[in-house]
Amino acid sequence: MPYIELEKLLDKTDGSIYKLVILAYKRALEIAEGQPKLVNMNLATKPSTVALQEIAEGKVRYRKSKSAD
Repeated sequence: MPYIELEKLLDKTDGSIYKLVILAYKRALEIAEGQPKLVNMNLATKPSTVALQEIAEGKVRYRKSKSAD
């Protein structure tokens, strides 16, 4: 399993650990349900690790949603 620095991941989500967790959770769920991986990793690698690697490489980003005001 590759080591991914937390600071590198937090930079991708405006420094919010909460946004990082939600983004990684949603992407890991997509991968577990069969969506293709965006990075080359071993097939035995867990979806959560793949999701964090994708976030670190900038292939998956946090996008602000428009509020319904």
